[in-house]
Amino acid sequence: MTILQDTLIISVSQIVFFAGGWVFFMKQLFKDYEVHHRLVQLIFSITFALSCTMFELIIFEILGILEASSRLLHWKIGLYAMLFTLIFLLPFYIGYFILSNIRFVKQNVLKLLSVAAWLFFMYLFWKIGDPFPILSPKYGIFSIEQGISRVGVIGVTLMALLSGFGAVNYPYTSMTYFMRPVTPSDTQCLEKKVLQTVDMIIMKKKRIALAEREKLLQPGSGSQGSVIWNMLKSVTTSQYGSSENVSQLKQEVAALEELSRQLFLEAVDMHTMQERIEWSKTLKGKYFNFLGYFFSLYCIWKIFISTVNIVFDRVGKVDPVTRGIEIAVNYMGINFDVKFWSQHISFILVGVIVVTSIRGLLITLTKFFYAISSTKSSNIIVLALAQIMVYYNTSSG
Repeated sequence: MTILQDTLIISVSQIVFFAGGWVFFMKQLFKDYEVHHRLVQLIFSITFALSCTMFELIIFEILGILEASSRLLHWKIGLYAMLFTLIFLLPFYIGYFILSNIRFVKQNVLKLLSVAAWLFFMYLFWKIGDPFPILSPKYGIFSIEQGISRVGVIGVTLMALLSGFGAVNYPYTSMTYFMRPVTPSDTQCLEKKVLQTVDMIIMKKKRIALAEREKLLQPGSGSQGSVIWNMLKSVTTSQYGSSENVSQLKQEVAALEELSRQLFLEAVDMHTMQERIEWSKTLKGKYFNFLGYFFSLYCIWKIFISTVNIVFDRVGKVDPVTRGIEIAVNYMGINFDVKFWSQHISFILVGVIVVTSIRGLLITLTKFFYAISSTKSSNIIVLALAQIMVYYNTSSG
């Protein structure tokens, strides 16, 4: 195939990836929010398309699809585009939206302050490379190697954090061992406490309103309002005494409101735990529970064997797939081509890792977005998530 045909294939795939990022943005991230800035949606979709294109080129390299020179050309174009979004586009607009949400920042100096914030980011981005042997006389200061090296440092750190989060979060959410028992009676009892607390808050607020009304209103000598007010006053006086300490009531209301918030959050946690318990009883829940135990033991084994390799300076010379096939051939008597099948199985595993890593990253970022986003911060968080996604995918590639 010619370079023009290869470019057409890459362009079509990028359009498909861009549309996928656009749909994910609208249907998943911003389904509960109005889109405040169309440019945010455009930037997110572009970064999503670039990230998927890099993984696509890796798969094309393994399968031998497209010409080698064409793959190299599109790889360089993709890297330059990702570096531009990471170093220039995303940091500038993140700073712009953060400053635009600050009330005392005027519009006429907003762009100038955004440029200053971007310059501060560039200083920090460049200083990241000081502790590492990144500078080399072979490459210039503005070469692609300088940017990729620093992106790699940040990306590998983010990958470690996300991997650690996933390694802890998956067993916690899928294994029945970490599910505390919750009965429907426990949930109903807690809901009654919430309702009782709300009733107490309403009652005390009524007392505060009547006490403040008593201070403001000076009833006349025979009006209908005076008669009604005297009736209300006599009722409250007979129930709560002759006078009310408004400041003390307000303190009690504030304490009860905080208690109601805590009880409500605990009730939500109880309902969530009940749903997890019901889900764990299904076939899918039992399967994930088994996987949780399996991968927990696998992680313990990997930590142990990695420690042994570091202490005794052992270096693995055979990949796990080839080693597993060799064990099957030598010890189980199975006869087949080790070299042929090891390449194909490794390719399948690479594809599974690519798909699951992108899926897991998007799921994790979506949960993070729902946890901290609001109508004012949603655009900032989406741009930050796009930056994390590009860092992650660039380092993985």
